[in-house]
Amino acid sequence: MAVFHARPGQVGYGYPIGILCAEWHIPFIPGDLNNAYTFDFPVRYLTVPGASGAGILNGTDFEPLFIEAAQQLEREGVRAITSNCGFMACYQRSVAAKVDVPVFMSSLLQVPMLTSMLGASRKLGVLVANGSGITDRLLTGTGITDLSRVVFQGLDHQPHFNQLANQFFTFQYGCLSINLCLLTVSFGNHVFEVTTTPLTAEPENSK
Repeated sequence: MAVFHARPGQVGYGYPIGILCAEWHIPFIPGDLNNAYTFDFPVRYLTVPGASGAGILNGTDFEPLFIEAAQQLEREGVRAITSNCGFMACYQRSVAAKVDVPVFMSSLLQVPMLTSMLGASRKLGVLVANGSGITDRLLTGTGITDLSRVVFQGLDHQPHFNQLANQFFTFQYGCLSINLCLLTVSFGNHVFEVTTTPLTAEPENSK
């Protein structure tokens, strides 16, 4: 017979995936991991108070806040932890060291695997929110060591994306899709760091 135990202070159960969320105030469309319609299973969203999205993109150190939040998710019973911004790769190693569940803070963690899958003469295009924010700490967190195989392209100079990054409250899917298509046309292989850039069909509605 199954026995279930309550956790003090917890009011919800059954979330296999926990998502650490920076303080963004922009629309998240279906397909974005910050929209619950994206998943066919429950996810636990946890805002990290004080960790602004702009601060993360600009390299502000919120490491203690993310460690504390990740530990809270673990206490609540999640089986794996991710985040809603690829630049949180800066905290990948420190967060993973402080919890006992798998941690995948950024899509950039896929880059070393993907470059190893490509021929030695081929490069991988990586679209990131802040082209000037690729720091040694970020690279260390992702495990990217061979920069000769990777071409980073920032979206921060694309008009509509720049509006979003600065807390613009309206999302125009077509505008962002055009920006992305223009940037990716020269690469057959690419990775999106930004969680708001799923190249899917335009949503039927704004659930």
